[in-house]
Amino acid sequence: MQETFYTVGKIVNTHGLRGHLKIWPTTDFPEERFSQGSELVIEHEKLDARIPVTVESVKLHKKTYLIKFEQFDDINEVERFKGGLLKVSSKYLSELPPGEYYYHEIIGCEVITEDGEVLGVISEILAPGANDVWVVQREKGKPVLIPYIDEVVKEVDVQNKRVKIHLMEGLI
Repeated sequence: MQETFYTVGKIVNTHGLRGHLKIWPTTDFPEERFSQGSELVIEHEKLDARIPVTVESVKLHKKTYLIKFEQFDDINEVERFKGGLLKVSSKYLSELPPGEYYYHEIIGCEVITEDGEVLGVISEILAPGANDVWVVQREKGKPVLIPYIDEVVKEVDVQNKRVKIHLMEGLI
């Protein structure tokens, strides 16, 4: 069976001369995923294979993380990773409490209203503040932003990739 990997960050740049990378997190659990000793892989379209890495040190810098991996000590060694993705193996995913979901479980779900109208498919998750916002791509028209709050999201079925919502006035 082939191992599955999930994106937890995007490598946006290098930082300093000692091999640090600037990571834009795409996970709800950056403290867990980027903690010292975490085992991740770097994936980039320019590379032939996934590069396994272990977090040596991490520092939060504005809204990004500055991460140094044990395998690299110089900017010249990590320069090639810019624009790549940082991924975690499915074997490192922990069980979530009921009502909580990983991004990869939600992205791709079809969104329907309580009346049965299909709105579109969740293409992205934004985390602007108090609650996540799910971006629903419609077949025609602008995307719809759905706040992940109890008043709106009524049912989430990750097995069947379907989300039922209450369409509050003003969402469309």
